[in-house]
Amino acid sequence: MGRALEEESDVRTGFHRMLREAAASYTDPRHPAGCLVITAATNCSAQTVDVERDLRERRRANVRLFEERLTRAAKAGELPDGVPPRALAVYFLAVVQGMSHQARDGASTADLEQVAELAMAAWPEGSAGRGA
Repeated sequence: MGRALEEESDVRTGFHRMLREAAASYTDPRHPAGCLVITAATNCSAQTVDVERDLRERRRANVRLFEERLTRAAKAGELPDGVPPRALAVYFLAVVQGMSHQARDGASTADLEQVAELAMAAWPEGSAGRGA
């Protein structure tokens, strides 16, 4: 996920690319649907507390990655004043997690691409110093 965010110079483009890549990856027939880091956590037991902890930390690392990128974007004027980078990071991770679960339940690439487009419609318009 971080690759798209770092390779794209514009933060919005990076998040859009990340969501579209997730749609393709999560539905790729060459491997199980969804994302193991997201879906495996629901199957942990008392005997696998260490695995559950590791998976939770990986998900938290994704929130931090998103938040760091969004914080840099805010400082660069790519986000409107007052947009909380953490809230936006958590929102987009919730979308990614939902896409993973939907893929596990049989959603198609096209279905998840539509989710990605709807998620991007929630992107805050405007930029710092120019109003919304």
